[in-house]
Amino acid sequence: MSETQTAQPTAESTVRSPSASSVPNIQQVRSLLQQLTAKIPKSAVGIERHMAISEIMDEVSKNFVHIQQSLRKYMDFLLMRMFENNASDIDMGGHGGQGYVWYRIYGNKRPDKTIGSFTNDEMSVLIQARLVAQQRSTLHVKRNLDFSYTITDGDESYRFRADAYYDLDQLALNMRLINPTIFPYKQLEFHPGVTKIFNLAHDKSGLILVTGITGSGKSTTLDSIIDANNHQVEGHIVIIASPIEYVHTSDKCIVRHREVGRDTRSFKEGVVQCLRQDPDIIVIGEMRDPDTISTGLEITDSGHKVFSTLHTSSAVESIDRILGEMDPMEKERTRLRLADVLKVIVSQKLVPSLDGKRVMAKEVLVCTPSVRAAIKNNNIGEIYQMISENNDIGMMTLEQDLRRLYLQKRISLETAMSFANNKRRLQQLMQMKQTSY
Repeated sequence: MSETQTAQPTAESTVRSPSASSVPNIQQVRSLLQQLTAKIPKSAVGIERHMAISEIMDEVSKNFVHIQQSLRKYMDFLLMRMFENNASDIDMGGHGGQGYVWYRIYGNKRPDKTIGSFTNDEMSVLIQARLVAQQRSTLHVKRNLDFSYTITDGDESYRFRADAYYDLDQLALNMRLINPTIFPYKQLEFHPGVTKIFNLAHDKSGLILVTGITGSGKSTTLDSIIDANNHQVEGHIVIIASPIEYVHTSDKCIVRHREVGRDTRSFKEGVVQCLRQDPDIIVIGEMRDPDTISTGLEITDSGHKVFSTLHTSSAVESIDRILGEMDPMEKERTRLRLADVLKVIVSQKLVPSLDGKRVMAKEVLVCTPSVRAAIKNNNIGEIYQMISENNDIGMMTLEQDLRRLYLQKRISLETAMSFANNKRRLQQLMQMKQTSY
């Protein structure tokens, strides 16, 4: 396959550029921001200042809708510049933003100084203009708000995953573009045996984890796997996430999307509730706490096929993280249950490729009888060697995959060494004769 085929999707590779939209009157927006920020009481500081801005925005939304529309139109303009810049993320506000709008382009984040700079108050007004009253209230109480956002441009819709938060008492925002098209499953280059485990037609139960650090493409990979099932197998898929990112269109499967905070109050409640909804596949957006992990293992143990994600950088670390999150009294029970239900762990990274883009490097663990025994006997340290010795059934260490990418001239040696979890092992592999994995 070509390098382009195997690279994880970014804005420029999977999204058709939107039709030209009318550019907002920048000077008018600047004037509106100055008028609104002038109303903020000078004595208000910290959270009180942001609550004062919320009150101003409440008044604007009730009595001056045209002002709110102008501010939202400008925010949409900033978001649509992501296509121009081939960007995956936009960041703005907060002390660290220094008044600029920042874009992440092919993994590198930089300010767009052609837009000009804004004061912290102006950034806060722009951010809060995009929220409804209930969201603003939640943000001030919890100091953080996860939400999804959609821009409609003609017949096209573009979705973003957003997180508003505080940075030294200043309001900040990150928004990530959710690709409106699914990355083709075949281009993920999984072994046929691993593909069978992913497929509901071949395997009706078990836990499959896709792991990696933030921005490693976990959601993209998981959506590709779910999409493949949706088009090949008749069944019912329930996706519980915070927020919902890609929205699947039901095909052979009926696909339900339940957003935490909007359609269900928590991951745990959503998972328990979906057991009464006759699911075949349950997708838990993230196993982020002991309750969610415990509930996920329980429903998998009841005979369901469960997919989820973790913020870990290797298969062994993923197992350690799950066990480490449990109460000491529950750890042994969790260990035995995990050994029984775990099927596959995919740990991935997006690494810079020689063409200036990024390509996925992955570690794949298939839960064989030997792996199950290692988990049950608390011999987790033996699992890395098991992965390295079972390439014939689809297992591979991250270092083996980095070597493969290097030999295929997709990445540099320096990049391979930089992203390896076990640099000494990668050095050893590089000295071996060329083989295929």
